[in-house]
Amino acid sequence: MDADAVVTEFCARWADSNPETLAEYFAEDAVYHNIPMEPVVGKPAIKDFLAGFLGAFGGIVFTIHHQTSAGRVVMNERTDVFTINGNTVELPVMGVFEVDEDGKIAAWRDYFDMAPLAALGGQ
Repeated sequence: MDADAVVTEFCARWADSNPETLAEYFAEDAVYHNIPMEPVVGKPAIKDFLAGFLGAFGGIVFTIHHQTSAGRVVMNERTDVFTINGNTVELPVMGVFEVDEDGKIAAWRDYFDMAPLAALGGQ
């Protein structure tokens, strides 16, 4: 499977809210970095992070608006839709993925504004 197809499939699987399934897309030494936060390094740590994240929010729908790839690098502009404290959040995100030669995500960086999430945290 090419890098573009890996990322497309991975993004679609977030709606299932299964951290074990999502973690299988990552290389053992992968780095997942939500840019406003600290990076998460290694597949076991990524799986733990995903379990906590999905436990708090449930399934998340990634609506991809644009996606492009060059070799093993895939970038997408999308809206992630999920629920926090009973409020639906539509978060605009720019994601950059690096897929290794084995078809695993070696690096994933998401760029977004924390303000919409911080505003809901106080409710």
